[in-house]
Amino acid sequence: MDCCICSPMASVYRPPRNTICSSCYQGARSMIAFLNEHDNDREHVTIASAVSQMAVQGMSHAFEKMKEMEEREKGTKEKLSFLDGLTALRERIHTDILVKPGSGPPIPAHRALLAAKSEIFRTMLMSDECKAPAEDAISFPELSHDELKCLVEFLYSGGLPEWSTEKHSYSMLIAADKYDIPFLRKSCEHRILAALRPSNALEVLQVAEVCSDVELKEQAMSLITKHADDVVFSAGYDELARNNAHLCVEITRALLTEMKHNREATTSPDETST
Repeated sequence: MDCCICSPMASVYRPPRNTICSSCYQGARSMIAFLNEHDNDREHVTIASAVSQMAVQGMSHAFEKMKEMEEREKGTKEKLSFLDGLTALRERIHTDILVKPGSGPPIPAHRALLAAKSEIFRTMLMSDECKAPAEDAISFPELSHDELKCLVEFLYSGGLPEWSTEKHSYSMLIAADKYDIPFLRKSCEHRILAALRPSNALEVLQVAEVCSDVELKEQAMSLITKHADDVVFSAGYDELARNNAHLCVEITRALLTEMKHNREATTSPDETST
């Protein structure tokens, strides 16, 4: 089809012969529907009326709305950069508290910021109000120095640092659950799910169990049942059997349930009746 948008002749406007191919047609509908969902200042336009609206306002209008969204995104990034408190942390500007890991040197931080990010931290800090600020410190014995540094940098910047690893995601998810930091929990969940694979499914399953993370546990269990041969005969499964028999029981039940469903799916109606 000689599409007036994507064909080699698109630069030549030839009414009334201009046509639009199926791909561009669907793309235009999807684009305008997407913009309508994210534009509270305009009346909602259904997908069915997207093409008629395009005829009135033109694709140039949709392009302008996309440019507006790009500008808003740019402004949001600039705002986040402005609010980023890592400079104050790294340069130790007016720090008034030390956070101590289970091993390694303590990290200077700001009492007000910690209290603002977690109700648990606020409670911990309120109990130390009578102490001299210069001597104040709180301890995180379950976290190593790098893990605590990762946690503190997240509290200041709103994102996991670039140097953090997959292992840090696990410890940060547990910390988010323990200290009630929902945004950190959500960030860790997304990162862990994106990296979920058969080789780390058992570890993810154990972390999900500790944090009572239902979605993460379901995804890990599903992957384990699909790749049972690789997972069950691994050294990690032997270690899991020694340390967490309850999860081994759950895996066994999940595998048996999966086998039963597969057997029922492959059994013909005649075989079932006999």
